[in-house]
Amino acid sequence: MLVFGTRPEAIKMAPVIKELQKHQQDFKTIICITAQHREMLDEVLELFAIKPDYDLNIMQDNQSLFDVITKSLLKIKEVLETEKPDLVMVQGDTTSTFSASLASFYFRIPIAHIEAGLRTKDKYQPFPEEINRRLTSHLADFHFTPTRQAKENLIKEGIPKESIFLTGNTVVDSLFYILKEIKNKKDIDKFSFLNSNKNKLILVTAHRRENFGKPLKNICFALKKIVERNKDVEIVYPVHPNPNVYNVVTAILRDIERIHLIKPLDYFSFVYLMSKSYLILTDSGGIQEEAPSLGKPILVMREKTERPEVINSGIAKLVGTQISSIVRTTENLLKDRKSYEKMSKVVNPFGDGKASERIVKILKKKL
Repeated sequence: MLVFGTRPEAIKMAPVIKELQKHQQDFKTIICITAQHREMLDEVLELFAIKPDYDLNIMQDNQSLFDVITKSLLKIKEVLETEKPDLVMVQGDTTSTFSASLASFYFRIPIAHIEAGLRTKDKYQPFPEEINRRLTSHLADFHFTPTRQAKENLIKEGIPKESIFLTGNTVVDSLFYILKEIKNKKDIDKFSFLNSNKNKLILVTAHRRENFGKPLKNICFALKKIVERNKDVEIVYPVHPNPNVYNVVTAILRDIERIHLIKPLDYFSFVYLMSKSYLILTDSGGIQEEAPSLGKPILVMREKTERPEVINSGIAKLVGTQISSIVRTTENLLKDRKSYEKMSKVVNPFGDGKASERIVKILKKKL
């Protein structure tokens, strides 16, 4: 059984599901979604033609972490009692990841954790993801790590070496799948600002809980300053519907020339927009893993990242949420061609697009 509830989880679970379904003689695959991200989750399921066996549909307006964990824990309990799976697979660091792991532990069902071992070593950054991931590691029986650093993190925490497997990140598998689909499709340029001029396009995403409030305001004021000072720049920002994000962003950036605030994009369109961008400013985890395969420099608007590999490789810089730091680093990449080219030519440290194949091979051998 695979359990997940958010769009990023679905993107990273999709290639594993597809690979498992190729081996129906070995595996019966059951899909259970908690769906705390309803609309954004559904579009990924549709894109990858995935049909859940169980839809717990826990989403509600202004839901808190208490709502997500209690609802998902109780509803997953019912599914586990019905299905009695031999293995539960979870991904990443969401509240649904932790609640599914805890419920499985209570039933003594083995747990496989995809994208295991990422750490910032600060329990409040990212919040609550860092602790979700750490707790899941100590419940899981199989740990599929995206990098050597992630594997070393687990070993240092006392996780048995024989339960840790270096596979790469499944998000690269999904990215390559979508890039093939983009190549095969014609007339997909639905963004008018891509056609209107030859400006450098900066793609922005910012929605993390730890950036709510002043950090997000700083990010918005930095974006405003960047377009005011650089007439050859266009910014596009798909704005998360959470009121803590939407209200702040629209209050500061609405109706500013060359800043396009748009609705959240389906994954297909988002990958296409990434491919057309000059550089990316983000507080997202997944984009740090995807953009290197597209040769797009990344500025990470967080104080810490649980993906230090992307910083160490040189494709990304950690710029925090101070206005001056964001503006200064962005402008350097806009004006210094050598710095830009140095960042954009890095090989993706998160894998080669074959992580899902490795995961399924390991499961066949071990189970």
